[in-house]
Amino acid sequence: MTHATSGIALIVFALLVLGVLGLSFWLGRKAKSASGYFVAHGQVGWFVNGIAFAGDYLSAASFLGICGMIAFHGYDGFLYSIGYLAGWIVALFVIAEPIRRLGKYTFADALNARFQSKGIQVAAAISTLVISVFYLIPQMVGAGVLVQPLLGLPHWVGVLLVGVVVTTIVVTAGMVSTTWVQFIKGALLVVFCTVLVGLILQRGLVVDSGPAPRPIARSALDSARAEGVRFGTVASLPGGQRETGPLGPIEYVATITDSELVTWRRVDRRPPEVPEPVTTYEPVVRRGEDLLLPGASPTFRGLRGEDTSKKLDILSLMLALFCGTASLPHILIRYYTVKDAAAARKSTVVGIVAIACFYVLTLYLGLGAMTSGALDPTDSNMSAPLLARSFSEPLFAVISAIAFTTVLGTVSGLVLAGAGAVAHDLLGNVLGIVKDDAAKVRVAKFATVGLGAGAMALGVLFAELNVSFLVGWAFNIAASANLPALVMLLFWRGTTRQGIVAAILVGLTTSLGWVLLSPDALEKVYGFTAAEAAARTIVPFSQPALVTIPLGFATLIVVSLMTRRARADRGGDALATKLA
Repeated sequence: MTHATSGIALIVFALLVLGVLGLSFWLGRKAKSASGYFVAHGQVGWFVNGIAFAGDYLSAASFLGICGMIAFHGYDGFLYSIGYLAGWIVALFVIAEPIRRLGKYTFADALNARFQSKGIQVAAAISTLVISVFYLIPQMVGAGVLVQPLLGLPHWVGVLLVGVVVTTIVVTAGMVSTTWVQFIKGALLVVFCTVLVGLILQRGLVVDSGPAPRPIARSALDSARAEGVRFGTVASLPGGQRETGPLGPIEYVATITDSELVTWRRVDRRPPEVPEPVTTYEPVVRRGEDLLLPGASPTFRGLRGEDTSKKLDILSLMLALFCGTASLPHILIRYYTVKDAAAARKSTVVGIVAIACFYVLTLYLGLGAMTSGALDPTDSNMSAPLLARSFSEPLFAVISAIAFTTVLGTVSGLVLAGAGAVAHDLLGNVLGIVKDDAAKVRVAKFATVGLGAGAMALGVLFAELNVSFLVGWAFNIAASANLPALVMLLFWRGTTRQGIVAAILVGLTTSLGWVLLSPDALEKVYGFTAAEAAARTIVPFSQPALVTIPLGFATLIVVSLMTRRARADRGGDALATKLA
């Protein structure tokens, strides 16, 4: 029943996809040169670019993942919103204007503007590809999640559909069409989420009058829904009320704090003589004040305990979210789509305003889903669309379609960043195989097809993981690999090309290795039990940024000090000229 197909949703979805593809083909005539294909000729207006920043950044992790985490675990999910938003402080005050002055098409261009080093281009291109792949995984997972209730199709079909549409968008018009898809998506997302929050506040809170919640086997969930069992409900309201009526934003949160809510947890048991574990979902009545304090979820439970390693894990995650934004290649290339540094700064401010508005809304979307009775206990990523369905099918159709454009916009930016790294950096500047603009565009289109195919495979492989959880890995790797090199290049004249290469490679390999060997990866990717994962891991906590970001800075400083004589022998420092 949760995934029943909606006719109006099919119509809205079809119109959206056809509209996006039509726009891409129409704009394709404007992207024949490398400048047009990779950075839209650098002529995107600062306001359009700012909203496109929001459209690029507000990914499936933001809309589907964060709303789902709040709906299932309360305030802890909102900590992701805070971390994602705080990262834009670094982007605005540290990165925006300098990166625009230094760059041309890609992140590697900015790092290499001072040195003209093939080593830097190789290291930066590899970093871009690895980060893009890790960020692509949760977007494709989110795509499959959306198509299940929207079209009644399997998860892998949704992943395939997004992959094909995104590949078509990027191949036909590159950054020109990507920018406008992101602009439309960013604007629609903020506007319609505001409408949805208004409906949540207007409905208020209502005590569930259906059957008493009971443990339900996974195989019996649909029959339980047919009997009237609702998932994510209010058990009691303050003062013995049955319903509140419309509430203001502050009053809504205050009322939830004083209420009791029914949440659900998954329990896997292996009864005797049963070969496979039996999965059931059990109701847990919790006070709202408990859910609205940090530490209610498994991810952030260490905030309430005495385990130092868990506290360090949380601190490391928040550091990665704060530092990762200014290190993401698909975000950095948006700075090259405007004409100058002043426009880059203005577009960053516009992006921050739009992003901040959205992240405030996520708190109400998550709490609204938590109390809507419409949750799917098997899939946290569907909380926001199912919340919309609790109001009406047309709203569900629109919100699901907008969520689909959310995936399209972000995946388009990621694929374009990866294609630029292959065609412009590796095959063009490093190997010299691709020498003219037309060839770069042609090769970039082939690279887009390859990246799209890889993204589809990964989206199917990681289908059951929460998308915000997966994005945390991408932020860790980006902050560890890219931030030390970028910051030190901009603000320390002693930086050398060897230092930059070493910092990127050390940050990339250590963070990637740490993530893949972490307890979370052993349990959620490789399939070990929590006890087995804890016993087998060789790293003390799951999020590496607390160790690997300082390691990247230290590596750059040490290697630069060791190699600065070679730099002095070549004479001079051109950075001041570049930044003038």
